[in-house]
Amino acid sequence: MDTNNIVATADGSNTLFSQQYKQNFHSQKDGAIRESLYKHIVPALTHHKEKICLKILDICFGLGYNTFLTILENQKLSNPKKLEIISPEIDSTLINKLKYFKYPDEFKKISHIIDEISTNYSYEDELTKVTVFIKNARELIKNISDVDIVYQDAFSSDTNKELWSVEYFQDIKNTMNLDGILTTYSVATPVRLSLHENDFYIYENRSEFCRRATLAFLEPQQLRNFVDMELKKSRNKEAKAIYD
Repeated sequence: MDTNNIVATADGSNTLFSQQYKQNFHSQKDGAIRESLYKHIVPALTHHKEKICLKILDICFGLGYNTFLTILENQKLSNPKKLEIISPEIDSTLINKLKYFKYPDEFKKISHIIDEISTNYSYEDELTKVTVFIKNARELIKNISDVDIVYQDAFSSDTNKELWSVEYFQDIKNTMNLDGILTTYSVATPVRLSLHENDFYIYENRSEFCRRATLAFLEPQQLRNFVDMELKKSRNKEAKAIYD
């Protein structure tokens, strides 16, 4: 792991700058921990607070903040859930070096999990099963089903549009249970239109700790901040979904 690519973020946690995609792995302004917690994990676990078993698709693994913080947040619950987390990641070298990355201090209690994933791409105990597949996400998701949560956390559509297209989200939809939730940091209209074209219901995720983000569901929700994509289309004739 090139230490020259390490970036300190606003909440004190570290992320990386990708030379391939010319982007940070996390928002430097929001912070890696805050972004993972408030754009992904908190809304997802809140949505499924009654479920005792959760199957999570973490797109893409990267530094593992979404997976590791999900495990840590689950451990705080009075009745922890049983978690199965599946994640594609194309960079095996990155995974192999995670054991050397300087994570926040709270990650020390799961350092054995980080080491195991970094070495063997998997970890399992009585409550948690994590599998990282060194594979293209588009290929992997075609063979996955019964997903409760999708962390849609790929590099942005500007540089990685294959993981934000209408066709991609059609495959994502096919992985999900009807009561599932998709979380993403992206608020880009083309991304939301790609979800809308697959009949997702779009809601704006607002938090005092982070900039706004997006939640998407296959069923309408009793939530504030519904985003009417048909209205947006009528007001912006130039707005287009992303296609392969």
